[in-house]
Amino acid sequence: MTTSVPTKTEANELDEPSFPIVYVTDLLKAFVKAVRATQMYLPNNPMHARALDAVKEAFAAVWQHTDELILQVVETHLDWEGRVVLDEGERTSDNVAWLLYKDGIRELTILKGFEHEELAVLFDLLQRVRKATDDDDDLLTLMWEREFVTLQYRYVDLTQDSGPGVESMERAEQKEKILSPAQAEAGLESTQSSIAKLDDFDSTLYFLDDGEVEYLQQEIKREFSTDLRPAVIASLLDTFENQKDPTVREEICGLLDYFLLILLATAQYRNAAYLLREAGVTANRAAEVLEPQKQRLTQLNELMSDPKPLGQLLQALEDSPLRAPQHELDELFGILQPRALETILSWIGRSTNQQLKMLLEVAATRLAANNSAELIRLIGSDDEAVVLEAIRRAAALKSPAAVPALGKMLTVGEADMRLAAVTALNDIGSAGAMQMLERALTDEDREVRIAAARAIGARRAKAALPRIEVALKGKGLRESNLTEKMAFFETYGLLCGDAGIPLLDGILNAKGFMGKKDDSEFRACAAMALGKINSAKAAESLNRATGEKDVMVRNAVSKAIRGGGA
Repeated sequence: MTTSVPTKTEANELDEPSFPIVYVTDLLKAFVKAVRATQMYLPNNPMHARALDAVKEAFAAVWQHTDELILQVVETHLDWEGRVVLDEGERTSDNVAWLLYKDGIRELTILKGFEHEELAVLFDLLQRVRKATDDDDDLLTLMWEREFVTLQYRYVDLTQDSGPGVESMERAEQKEKILSPAQAEAGLESTQSSIAKLDDFDSTLYFLDDGEVEYLQQEIKREFSTDLRPAVIASLLDTFENQKDPTVREEICGLLDYFLLILLATAQYRNAAYLLREAGVTANRAAEVLEPQKQRLTQLNELMSDPKPLGQLLQALEDSPLRAPQHELDELFGILQPRALETILSWIGRSTNQQLKMLLEVAATRLAANNSAELIRLIGSDDEAVVLEAIRRAAALKSPAAVPALGKMLTVGEADMRLAAVTALNDIGSAGAMQMLERALTDEDREVRIAAARAIGARRAKAALPRIEVALKGKGLRESNLTEKMAFFETYGLLCGDAGIPLLDGILNAKGFMGKKDDSEFRACAAMALGKINSAKAAESLNRATGEKDVMVRNAVSKAIRGGGA
């Protein structure tokens, strides 16, 4: 096969170039960069436009010295007037010279004006050839189909073993050089094929055994089951950290925003948590980051904790069964910011999805434990559902810091909130909590008073004894129901010891005006209180009432003597 490409001569034998070679080398460097930019960036990307502008400027510099540029294609490099002006080394798909050479192109003639329209066309063809399969058209065919006006080329017919090697492919001659299918087939048949055929081999020698087949199947299955999303996230964040170009970093921020939405929409919660966590780390670790870009990364996690996006996520989870494993959702909830606590608490009370509710309980407990100030703030929230859940979290955590807020709730909250506050104060059990409970003994709601009295008795808070005694002597307790009377009397019995026996004995055994004894319920409650004291003097008082004719009192005395009041 012959070519018209001249043989290289020594540098000292070459004539002086028609104009400085630097214009050509700069042009080809810009050309290669633009080829790669078209591979990496979309047409609307600033990097893409910048690369094209650089090539056009380089062409403009060349056209000041000539109206055409003739380049020889020599395997891995391009020559101009016998001098190498572009050498990219190895034969790879990134080597422009090799892309041209392997498909038979041996010379390019670029005419003035090529950069205006047909430059972008050539870039597109080079990109298609890089990704082409064996069944796709080669570069020579693609260039012929485009019918370039400002680009001419000479080529080698790779299907021929002899004959004129380099043939001109100027526009007027192009159609004459295309072989018909029959000619092409005949030409191929006349050449010796270098492709190995399966029929040429004894297949039994090369087939895989069962173990090898199983191994390959397992490896293929493992490869296809590997989740590539974390690798993509890590790659984007590594690029953000290593590339200091603000344009590149801005583009990555946009990709991460979009990727996060995709992950949440497809229930990839573990990967979403990984993205949010690593984005914050990268924002603080990367050097020379513009403040707006740093904020975009750090705000990914912060925005996830805002009421609106978090509420939308919880609503989506509420409306459909959880598709992701619970530990993945738990991992996502685990990186939420403190302000997410309010949204989570509001959802716990109204969620009917038990799986989701369990996850929210865990997330709420974690956030509350690590952010007591936020928990205390929410106890005073205007949202009743949030307040109730915040009170329950304070009770579960036994947080002494929440006592003042719970005490305030006893004075301003609704009855159900005050009752929840009493329960929480009892669970906390500190001295301050007991002091707050004393206030609830005079609450306007009966259930709150009963809960407070029982809590004080269970905690043996003797400091509250004077208030309990005042209640026993007051008129209000006599007019209450049996449950409240019993709660106050039993608490009194647990706190007073023998010092309280005279008061209780007077209620149980003493006769009032005209020999009339006290109210039956009141006397029965006094008997139960004496049983709680459980001392010899208390037993004497109870024994004096064993002959009581009132059935309610007699049964209470009997139960207290047997130890039922203990």
